[in-house]
Formats: sequence, structure tokens, C-alpha cells
Amino acid sequence: MSLDKLRNQINELDRQLVKLLNERARVVVQIGKLKNKADKPIYAPDREKEVFAGIVEANEGPLPDKCLVAIWRELMSGSFFLERPLRIGYLGPGGSFSHTAAMLKFGQSVEYESLADILSIFDEVSKGHCDLGLVPIENSTGGGVIETLDALIDSDVKICAEVLMAIHHNLLGNCPLENIEKIYSKPEIFAQCRNWLSATFKEAQIIPVASSARAAQMAADESGAAAIGSTVAAELYGLKVICGNIEDITNNITRFLVIGSEDAKPTGEDKTAILFSTAHKAGALADVLDVLKRYGINMTNIESRPSKKRQWEYYFFVDFLGHRTDENVQKGVEEARKHCLQLSILGSFPRATALL
Repeated sequence: MSLDKLRNQINELDRQLVKLLNERARVVVQIGKLKNKADKPIYAPDREKEVFAGIVEANEGPLPDKCLVAIWRELMSGSFFLERPLRIGYLGPGGSFSHTAAMLKFGQSVEYESLADILSIFDEVSKGHCDLGLVPIENSTGGGVIETLDALIDSDVKICAEVLMAIHHNLLGNCPLENIEKIYSKPEIFAQCRNWLSATFKEAQIIPVASSARAAQMAADESGAAAIGSTVAAELYGLKVICGNIEDITNNITRFLVIGSEDAKPTGEDKTAILFSTAHKAGALADVLDVLKRYGINMTNIESRPSKKRQWEYYFFVDFLGHRTDENVQKGVEEARKHCLQLSILGSFPRATALL
């Protein structure tokens, strides 16, 4: 076939796709009406996982699974808009890695609210001003995020999903590399790019600021200045990527939590997060962990934070495989509760198996 005939075939297929997508959208509108009538949440993480799994299973190629999942993620974003526009809170300003993760997770058709700190995200979700919030919980290089751990202690929100995103640091600016006199970014980011910075710059000032997005804003306003941040920040603030992927460790991954008013229904591939505190006595933590082991509960993460109410008492955050409705999880948690001053389930959610 000639090039023109093949392009005409593509055009006809595109028209068919648009027609089918709008037929799908009309069904989505009906679903939205039923959800609103029953006061059910618009975002259902378990359904999201089911849809993506179905798309991958149906794919016979040649398009890769990742391409189709990205297309359907935007379709689902448009579906949220048709059912009821979702409002997603994230750690701002715009262009932060949290902003990037939120957009990759929820697409272009929802509303985003930039918030000044992690506690504000929890407050906005708790008050119902935001439907969902996205907060960083741990980084493969830097460890747990203290602000999120502390907010989980006092908040009544539920964890309903998790997100894994590869973190790539980029040198952003509008001047040649040799003209850079100062570099802005977060202290943690400087630490993750230490080797590259020391090998590339001998005299440039390294200036820590509150966020990588704020660093990009400052670099855009000053001559001879650069920032280390995301490609999204470069686009938002009119900067060029001078050097890309300058992080010292290439497999740098941040895990984010999606918080809301409800957690997720079982999918068969889930995680559960709990928060508990123990008395200040020998073996108290070991007793709890032994219970989880006896019930075959496989932990994936554990973090601790000191109690602000009593000296020498600690809160422990544990993620493990399984859903809170699973029989072994129910029995294990109830028995573990006997060894705790308090224990609460922060939520069950589908386990993230791929990077955004």
C-alpha cells in the first residue's frame, strides 16, 4: 500500500477510536451519577488496578504494555472529570517531584492544589477540601520522610494507594555550564548528587533552599544561577536542562502514599499499613513482630518515631503484604494489639508493582 493509503487507514481508525472512547465516556457519566447518588468515592484504587490488569492481559502487541497503561491512565483522568472533578493536594510549589508524581498518577484532567507542607496536605484531605493527597513516605537513598510519619500519627485519613517513581536530578539553568556561579536545591538533593557536583564544580556556591521547585524559580530569576530539579520544573519556569540524570545512584526511587477518606477494597495483591506504640520494656517490639511472623504476615517496611506524649515511648509504622480483610491479617493484628499500648490500621491498598 502507498503512504497516502496507509495514512487514510490511520485516519479512519482514529475516527473509530474517538467514537468508541466517547461511548465509553457516556457509560462513565452514568457510573458517576450512581456513585454521587450513593455517596461513593470517585477514585477506586482497586478498580484502577483491575482496569490496568485487564488492558495488559488483552494486549497482543505490537504496542508495549506501558504505552497502553499510560493511555488508559489519561482516560481514567478524563473519567474523573466527567464523574466529578477530583482535587489532589501535593507538596508544592509546582514543579516539585511530588507534583510530577501526582500528575503521572492522576493525569491532566483533575485539579491540583499546591500546598506548603506535608501536614497541610493531611489537613486539607481530613477537612474534605481535597479529595486525595499525595505525600512522600520513603526514598531508597534517603530513607523515611519524617514529616509524613509524624502526620500519620495524629491524622484520621486512610492510605488508599501507593506510587513508586524513579527520581532523576537535572541541572537546570539558562546559562552555559562554565558561567554558573551558584546552584540552588534541597539539601537532600545535594547529598544525592555529591559526587557529580564535586567533580563538575570547584567554585560555584551550593545554596540549600526549601524545595527543588523553589530552586528552579530562583534560578530563573537570577543570572549565573542554576538549580537541581525535575524536567517538569524546567518546563514550568522556563529553564533548560543543562545536564540530565546527575544523581550519584541511578536506581533512586521515592515511594509516595495516596491518602483519602477511605482505603481500598481487596485486589489479591495488596499491602496494609499499621501504626502502633509499645510500652518501654524489653522485648515489647519483638513480641509484636513475633505475632506477625506466626501468622505468616510478611513485612515490607518498618519505621519508628518517638512519642511526643511520653518519654522513651515510640510509634512504629509497619507495612506488610495482605489486606486487612484477609483472615490471617485480621487474627494477627488482633493478637498483636494485645502487646501494644495502641494499634490502628492506617489502610489497605493495592501494592505498586511498577514505576510511574
